[in-house]
Amino acid sequence: MEEVKILGNENGILKVALCGDIDSNNAESFFRTVTEAYLQNPANVEFDCAELDFIDSTTLGTFVKILKSVKTNGHKVALKNLQSKIKKLFLICSLDTIMEIA
Repeated sequence: MEEVKILGNENGILKVALCGDIDSNNAESFFRTVTEAYLQNPANVEFDCAELDFIDSTTLGTFVKILKSVKTNGHKVALKNLQSKIKKLFLICSLDTIMEIA
C-alpha cells in the first residue's frame, strides 16, 4: 500500500510513514499493513504524518483500533508531524487524551 510505508523498528519504536489520503477506501489495508508489521516485532508505534493529506472518520476509528491492539501488550501510539487540519480532527475527538499527538 503506497499510503503506508513501514520504516522499521528503531530503539523499540515501530516507525510508520503515512502519505496521501487514507479514508474508507483504504483504511482496512492501512490497518492490516500496520498490524502485520507490529505483530512481527511488537513495539510502540510512531506514525510520521508529514505527508498525510486527508483522513476521514473511518481512519480515525482505524487509529483507535490500532491503539487498542498495541495497548493490550503495553505499547503506545504516537502521531508526529500532523498537518493542522488533521491535528484538529484528533483534538476535536479528544484522541489526544489516549495517544500522543505532537
